[in-house]
Amino acid sequence: MHEFFAEYGQLLFDGTLATLAMVAIATVIAYAFGVPLGVLVTVTAPGSLRPHRGLNAVFGWIVNVGRSIPFIILLVALIPFTRFIVGTSLGTAGAIVPLIVAATPFVARMVESSLAELGPGVIEAALSYGASTWQVIWKVMLRESLPSIVRGASITLITLFGYSAMAGAVGAGGLGDIAIRYGYYRYQDDVMFATIVILIILVQVTQAVGDLIARALDKRNR
Repeated sequence: MHEFFAEYGQLLFDGTLATLAMVAIATVIAYAFGVPLGVLVTVTAPGSLRPHRGLNAVFGWIVNVGRSIPFIILLVALIPFTRFIVGTSLGTAGAIVPLIVAATPFVARMVESSLAELGPGVIEAALSYGASTWQVIWKVMLRESLPSIVRGASITLITLFGYSAMAGAVGAGGLGDIAIRYGYYRYQDDVMFATIVILIILVQVTQAVGDLIARALDKRNR
């Protein structure tokens, strides 16, 4: 064990940091795009705040198309675009762009599902007090759905950990790249096992922290 960590400890540490960096950056940017998109899908739906069949169909189509493409195919298809945006399709930087593109429609659908959990009575009460559409969205819909949105963020992060490992197949860096280069090409099962253990730990910690924050934000637990 000591010899293993002496030889591969720094490699695994650097790979873990690279995975955390690409997943964290991709998640933040994906939420910056995905939350507004999810809100637009919700508020333009029939019977919602600002129903608009045409816009709702367009926004829904964008989300559905984005979620329909398998990540490994999206990863390869976006290589020219990724090179144009960040100058490379390799390493941590090269993985962030496809992760954002893959995560944004996923986030939008998660946000839409969270907002749908609100009862119509809450929104109707806010409107009866003279709240504007923006105030209802910001102070009622998003605020009341925050615990569910946080749980959705945990799911998003966990999903992106899996995507980032998959991105290692095309040299995107992180733990996935280590697993491919050492565990697959060099038949070093110990390195492969170590990357799996690290990913399991990352997922468990992410889920635990997300649940803890969600419970703290949930008014029903106060």
